[in-house]
Parts: sequence; structure tokens; C-alpha cells
Amino acid sequence: MFRLIAILYVLVATVLAGVAVTAMLSLGHFGRADIALSALAGAVVALPVAWIVGKHLFAATRSV
Repeated sequence: MFRLIAILYVLVATVLAGVAVTAMLSLGHFGRADIALSALAGAVVALPVAWIVGKHLFAATRSV
């Protein structure tokens, strides 16, 4: 299960960090700190998201 969550984290973190950075840039925040903090926030939020999605995927594939 850990491998599944690790793979999901790589994908989810990339997406959420990209969304957060895009949101900051569209709001007009072009500073390095703003962009770095939004990318970090996306990576941190991706941890529980990957865990929840991985848990559900593991349970769904295990029952088949």
C-alpha cells in the first residue's frame, strides 16, 4: 500500500502545487516567496489526499 500512496503522492503533489502556483500568478502575486509558499502548500495538502485516494484504491482492488 505504501508504494501505491507514494506513486499517487508524486502525481497529486505535482497537480496541486501547479494549481496553487497558477492561482497565485493569476491573482497577481509574482514574488518568489508567494510562489514558493503556494507550491509548498500544494505539496503538503497532497499528503492526505494521496493517503485517502490510495486507501480507497487499495480497498477497491483488494476486494476484486
